[in-house]
Amino acid sequence: MLFRNFTLLWCFFLGPVVARTAHQLPPARQLQQEAVRTLRAHIMTEAAWALQQVPVTVTASSSPRSAGGPHDFFSEGDYWWPDPQNPTDPYVQRDGQTNPDNFVAHRLAMIRFSRIIGALASAYKLTGNEQYVRHAVTHLRAWFIDSQTLMNPSLLYAQAISGRFTGRGIGIIDTIQLMEVAQGVLVMQAAKGFDKNDLAGIKSWFAQYLTWLTTHPNAKDEMNAANNHGTCWTMQVAAFARLTTNQELLALCRDRYKTVHLPTQMAPDGSFPLETKRTKPYGYSLFNLDAMATLCQVLSTKSDNLWAYQTPDGRGIRRGIEFLYPFVQDKNAWPFAHDVMYWNNWPVAQPFLVFGAVQFGNQAWFSTWQRLDHAPNVPEVVRNLPVRNPLIWLN
Repeated sequence: MLFRNFTLLWCFFLGPVVARTAHQLPPARQLQQEAVRTLRAHIMTEAAWALQQVPVTVTASSSPRSAGGPHDFFSEGDYWWPDPQNPTDPYVQRDGQTNPDNFVAHRLAMIRFSRIIGALASAYKLTGNEQYVRHAVTHLRAWFIDSQTLMNPSLLYAQAISGRFTGRGIGIIDTIQLMEVAQGVLVMQAAKGFDKNDLAGIKSWFAQYLTWLTTHPNAKDEMNAANNHGTCWTMQVAAFARLTTNQELLALCRDRYKTVHLPTQMAPDGSFPLETKRTKPYGYSLFNLDAMATLCQVLSTKSDNLWAYQTPDGRGIRRGIEFLYPFVQDKNAWPFAHDVMYWNNWPVAQPFLVFGAVQFGNQAWFSTWQRLDHAPNVPEVVRNLPVRNPLIWLN
């Protein structure tokens, strides 16, 4: 009875304080909770779909133009076309104009895989229901462990050009689709339903891929690319290094963000001149800012917060968001040329908006993110949206 009376007194005096404290969460925490509420229905719908899907890997389709084998990922350069004057000659370039006859089956399979794992990991994070983990592991085994269906941990034949190259470093950008796979594994790895041998095999695949990404000449070419391709190399390496706890590579990625990407790609006003001079300046600017914001989300620590980092002249992620945000609010105010393709399909719910809003407690950025499309279905938009399941990236 004495204990019960004490409990009642505690609730009477301290209960309002607890309720008030919960109501007065810091703005960033409030926005994170609001993001969960915004995404919940979509996540559960996506997860229900994902539970019905069977694995489809690169071994399910092939192209006669691929120089690789059945386990090798293959894609073709987007802007390369047959020469109309000499159809059997090497392809010729039409920058910004995607060739609809390219082989895209492996890209689509990887995007589907990313969508499945992202949805299942998000639903598991929301509910704790291990059915999502068990089904995710079925797909993960098929892609990374099963000798009959796995994908080789390399990208030798990505973005090939008929008659010119069997594969190029520029094609490494195709595996940004594996980032949410890696992040999904991180979210689910402690679940009872995640077999430890399977987890070790998956991490081994990513460790092998990291070795290829940091040693092969094609990969080094991509690492040193001046525009969004260089950013995306670092973004991928960061995501895969975090899964495999490779501290050396995580440190390398932090250094590249500070000493390479910001000072060489971002202008003092926050724009990206290497993107705005291209044939899709709007889409590429959104894409590069998404990649940089994701780098900050993945790499920031208490002792090295990339969200707060600035170059001596003030270039940093906040300046980049502040520059681009008005043109997300009102695309008609965009001061550069319109994209030659897909101008009408951007923007969507860009991850830099929600990551930046939560980090800086910015309600305006968050509200804009809320109203934009969270489930785009235009293939080119989906392919250039590195984060489609932000819940699994938020702490």
